[in-house]
Amino acid sequence: MIERIWHGWATPEDADEYERRLRERILPEFAEQDIEGYRGVRVLRRAREDDVEFVTAMRFESLDAVKRFAGEDYESAHVPPEAREVLARYDDRARHYELREVETY
Repeated sequence: MIERIWHGWATPEDADEYERRLRERILPEFAEQDIEGYRGVRVLRRAREDDVEFVTAMRFESLDAVKRFAGEDYESAHVPPEAREVLARYDDRARHYELREVETY
């Protein structure tokens, strides 16, 4: 299993709007692509002093599944125009990690 991690930052004034767009349009559009090996996404949000940080963690079965989503340059961030409109800044590259173990203690 692969987790694709990406960060974006919004101003406090735009954070709710970004989250709404993400929840109502952007993430459902990703899911509607019906990409073989895509297993969902988690969204994390953290208010900081001057901005709001968002982290998306998309889960894929394999690196090949990531490439089906993002293309051969799979580390390039996929930031739709409607997200760019309300984000103050964002990572140009995503990071990919092997999920090694999930345990409930």
